[in-house]
Amino acid sequence: MRADLTSFKLFVAVGEELNITRAAERENIVLSAASKRIADLEAGAGVALLRRHARGVTLTPAGQTFLHYSRQVLQTLARMEGELSDFTAGVKGHVRVHAIASAISEFLPHELNGFLARYPMVKIDLEEHVGPAIVRAVAERTADIGIVTENTPAEGLERLPYHVDRLVLVVPDGHSLADRPSIRLAEALDHDFVGSHPDSSLLAVIMRATMETGRSIKLRIQVRSFDGMCRMIEANLGIGILPAMAIEHQIASGRIRAVPLDEPWATRRLFLCMRELASLPVSARQLVQHLSASVKASA
Repeated sequence: MRADLTSFKLFVAVGEELNITRAAERENIVLSAASKRIADLEAGAGVALLRRHARGVTLTPAGQTFLHYSRQVLQTLARMEGELSDFTAGVKGHVRVHAIASAISEFLPHELNGFLARYPMVKIDLEEHVGPAIVRAVAERTADIGIVTENTPAEGLERLPYHVDRLVLVVPDGHSLADRPSIRLAEALDHDFVGSHPDSSLLAVIMRATMETGRSIKLRIQVRSFDGMCRMIEANLGIGILPAMAIEHQIASGRIRAVPLDEPWATRRLFLCMRELASLPVSARQLVQHLSASVKASA
């Protein structure tokens, strides 16, 4: 079959107007030329694409298929033209990222720095949210990219592996548990805890794990930031569970200690989530590719 873009555009107009005359007017083509183009498409396809009636046309099953692919051809061309113009002018755009706290603290600062150095005309809005809210924002198109843990339900979204987040028990220097080579959660539950804020995905993991031990956790104080939690632990207000990489600087101070948790849930896999990678704007798609490449480089 030989068909050009004018014919594809015309057929899409016919499929939407269900009238060759109105479609020809819409595409600024004289009626006789439009009718010939449609006839040529049918001859090339070897099958009738339209049923002609006195008041217009309807699509045959073959015509419906042809309409579907005509739209795809035009959409692909438009996307290609957009991407090529981005390469000419430099990738630019506005990317909305919603992520859990550990991703923001541990991985994104370095990775976003590298991305923005390469694409200085891209603006990024980064917001911290809990997993379910992130999934909802991506599904409702108020966020382009989300970063959640693997146990966050994300039905209907595309997911790509991101980093692995390891949780540790954090205690003040000199604490009775400070020199343990590793520890189970049940062994730590006799102590008071400093917890994260009530809506955090981290606290949800800890509460779920505590329930599985058949015991309860004694939350003495709850703090919104990881740094604030570390300061409370340093002040002997309790012990806590935190992502290891997010508190490397605080651990390096020597005033608090990290004890590995001997628990399967203490290793959390993070995922990038989006509605559909191929349909993202160029700037958002480039960011996903950059973050994915960062994971591979650190593996």
